Amino acid sequence: MKTKEAIHSRRSVKHFDASHSMTAEEANEILSLAILSPTAFNIQNWRFVVVDDADLRKKIRAVSWDQSQVTDTSMFVVLCADLKAWEKDPGRYWVNAPQEVGEFMLPAIDNYYRGKDQVQRDEAMRSCGIAAQTIMLAAQSLGYNSCPMDGFDFEEVAKLIHLPEDHIIAMFVAIGKGTQEPWPRPGQLSLNEVVVNNIFQ
Repeated sequence: MKTKEAIHSRRSVKHFDASHSMTAEEANEILSLAILSPTAFNIQNWRFVVVDDADLRKKIRAVSWDQSQVTDTSMFVVLCADLKAWEKDPGRYWVNAPQEVGEFMLPAIDNYYRGKDQVQRDEAMRSCGIAAQTIMLAAQSLGYNSCPMDGFDFEEVAKLIHLPEDHIIAMFVAIGKGTQEPWPRPGQLSLNEVVVNNIFQ
């Protein structure tokens, strides 16, 4: 599927075939494409918690407004980020770069993030948002439907997945075979309304 086709055809699907199983090869392809998503300073701070334990999914659903996507999709991902990825052996993010590039980047990473909790959190959310879109478009290209999700108790889900203290949950992405056609697009704003030419008037 071409990129433009995947973008046009991707919709947030709410109802999935709970009996469908994704192959290990398909799941690996989706995740392998997800890790090609860009991150600032190449810190790759996203962490993809793939929940395939049925009992754990039921527990997550119970604190997620009973949304059926949690239990019924072929692949269920809790997108998290390591807020401290920037300081955890950052040389590995630039191991294949020319030496002079690494020598420039490593101090720059430290300077950008150290002591700046809000910057770390903002960057985590940006990274996870980009990765989520990559996951959904990759799934669409393989013939799967998807749904980005919030609407859950972040603290309770964190407990259920044993989230480390220096990590944060951004969102869920549910992937599977839809059983109902999505509604027609409910109303897209025009480019004139959302595109600003240079400055706000």
